[in-house]
Amino acid sequence: MSTTEQNLPVKAFTRDFNFYYGSFHALKSINLPVIEKHVTALIGPSGCGKSTLLRSFNRMHDLYPGNRYQGEIVLNPDNTNILDTRVDPIEVRMRVGMVFQKPNPFPKSIYENVAYGLRVRGEKSRSMLDDKIEDALRGASLWNEVKDRLNQPATALSGGQQQRLCIARCLATDPELLLFDEPTSALDPIATANIEELVTQLRDRVTILIVTHNMQQAARVSHYTAYMYLGEVVEYGITDEVFLRPKKKETEDYITGRFG
Repeated sequence: MSTTEQNLPVKAFTRDFNFYYGSFHALKSINLPVIEKHVTALIGPSGCGKSTLLRSFNRMHDLYPGNRYQGEIVLNPDNTNILDTRVDPIEVRMRVGMVFQKPNPFPKSIYENVAYGLRVRGEKSRSMLDDKIEDALRGASLWNEVKDRLNQPATALSGGQQQRLCIARCLATDPELLLFDEPTSALDPIATANIEELVTQLRDRVTILIVTHNMQQAARVSHYTAYMYLGEVVEYGITDEVFLRPKKKETEDYITGRFG
């Protein structure tokens, strides 16, 4: 799978993907494309498997015993099945960045937060670090707010600023795919609007997969939407069509509030 019916390039996709928490079959035969340089939203009621699927794209589940994958998650352009046991999960997480529900800055300076992934990669040049950190902070629309206090603790930033710092930390390693797990659920309306605007700007730079409980947010920021229920993708398509002309009654019931 390399293109969609619209002949758009696919950055990543799942093929007959299943996931198990121990004996619990959480995700069932998922086949989902993630279109390059576009935003794909995962929606559905709590417990439907959205975050489980999202976290599979950078092998976050490897950190906990008893979890098990079946099938494939393929990352292009090199057609790498990231679930292959020969693939280093650390390298996967360099290529696939993740922003969590609550901002999680490290107990370090603003500068060192953004530099973290670069240092893990072995980057030691101060001038290179300075350039990459400025570029990442600009990409996260945070540079002008922090450029004069880069050595101050990241925890001193506001909640919205901390979330943008976490986005900058991801951008610093030039990810090919960026995962957002309900990135605004812990933020106030102004900070939420800032993050949504940032997602809109970033989609020209990086492919984005976002989990959100806010259907209005999905409609605002995404090009494609997948509705999930009980560990399955019920419907996937162009966001406007899924919201305005859903093909499945289950999708229509959820979007109109009759279910979920």
